[in-house]
Amino acid sequence: MGAVSAFPLSRTVALSRTVAGLALGALVLSGCGSSLDESTGSGTEEDRSGGNVKIGLLVPLSGVYAPLGEDMKAGFELYLDQHDGKLGGRKVDLVTADEGESPQTGVPAAQKLVTQDQVTAVAGVVNSATALGLRDFFDESKKPLLVANAGADDITGARKSEYVWRTSFSNGGVSGALGQAVADEVKGGVYLIAADYAAGKEMVAGFRKTFEAAGGKVAGEKYTPFGKTQDFQPYLSAIRKSGADAVYAFYAGAEAVNFVKQYKQFGLADKTALYGTGFLTEGGALAAQGKAAIGVKTSLHYSTELDTPVNKEFAAAYRAEAGKAPTVYAVQGYDTAAVLDKALAEASGDSGDALVKALGKVGSIDSPRGAWKFDADHNPEQTYYLREVRADGDTAVNAVLGELG
Repeated sequence: MGAVSAFPLSRTVALSRTVAGLALGALVLSGCGSSLDESTGSGTEEDRSGGNVKIGLLVPLSGVYAPLGEDMKAGFELYLDQHDGKLGGRKVDLVTADEGESPQTGVPAAQKLVTQDQVTAVAGVVNSATALGLRDFFDESKKPLLVANAGADDITGARKSEYVWRTSFSNGGVSGALGQAVADEVKGGVYLIAADYAAGKEMVAGFRKTFEAAGGKVAGEKYTPFGKTQDFQPYLSAIRKSGADAVYAFYAGAEAVNFVKQYKQFGLADKTALYGTGFLTEGGALAAQGKAAIGVKTSLHYSTELDTPVNKEFAAAYRAEAGKAPTVYAVQGYDTAAVLDKALAEASGDSGDALVKALGKVGSIDSPRGAWKFDADHNPEQTYYLREVRADGDTAVNAVLGELG
C-alpha cells in the first residue's frame, strides 16, 4: 500500500448531515421522489430476480485513500473470480465508481450508481464522513448500502438505518477490545495520543472506556493536528515526562509511519510499551516502518498470520492474484461479496426490501478473519485479535498472540 495510504474515518456529523441533505435534494431533482420506484431496476421482474444482477462498488480509486480502495476492490473481485463471476448463483454486472477522498466526491458517485446505473445494492465506502452523508439517501431510496470499511460509531449506532449494513468494524469496537488486555499487562499509567479528528477521538474514547473499567490508569492525553503532524518529538518528550509505563496510540498511513519510526528513534520503544488499534501497523504502514515497529501490540479483526485453513487459502489466492499480502481492507471487500452472495441467494427478488430481509438471514460468514455475523444493529459481531509485530526474515508481520474479549 505504501506510506501514503491513510485510514479514512469520520470528520464531523455536521458535515455528513449537510452532505446527506444535498444528496436527498439531488434525489428529488432527479425525479425519483422520496423513494425509488421498483420499476427502476433493469428488465422485467423475472429478469431482475433470475438473470444478471447489477452491483455497485464504491471505493477510492484516486487520491490518498486509493491504496485502501484498491485492496477492497481486489478482495471483492477475488471472491467473484472464485465463484465464476456470480453472487447468489447469478452473473454479476459490477459497476465500479471512484469514491475519491471526501463526501464531495463520494456522495455524487453513490447517487449515480443508484439513480443512473440502477444497481441493486452498493458496497464499499472507505470514508466515514461519506458513509454518514449517504445514510439518508439510501434510507430514502430503499436501496441496501454495505459499508466495507468506514468505522464511525454512528453508522450502526445513533444513525443506523434498516438499509445500511457494515461488514468492517466500528471505531469503538476495535479500540475497546484492547482495553482489558492493556490494563492486565501494564501496572502503571498509560498515555493516550491520537490524531485530532473524529475518528481519533472515537478510538481513544473506546479504548479509555474499557481500559478504565478494567482498573487502568491514564497518565496523560493528547491530540495532534490531523494530517499536519510530521515531527512528533514535542509529543514524545511529553510522554517521557509523564512517567507513563505504556502508550496507546491511534494513527494510520503516513502519520502511523512517522509516529512509530520516531517513537523508536526517540528511545521510547525499549522502555515504554506501545499499543494501538491495528491500523497503526497494517499493510503499507508496516512495510514502511519495518523493524522499527517490532514489539508494537495492536487490536484488529484480521492478520495475515491467522493460522486457519480458510485464511491460508485466502492469503495464498490473494497473493497469486494481487501480487502482495492481503490486508484487513482486502478481507472486508472479500467478505462483503460473501454477504451479498448469501443474501442474493435468499432474496425473493431485487427490491431493496427483499434484499434487506435476506441480509437479516445470512447468518455466519466463514471468513479469513474468522467466523462472524451481523448483530441487531447491522454491525459485525466478530473476534478481535491481540497482535504483536515480530520479525519474519527481512520483513515484519503482525503475529497473533490470542483473541481479545
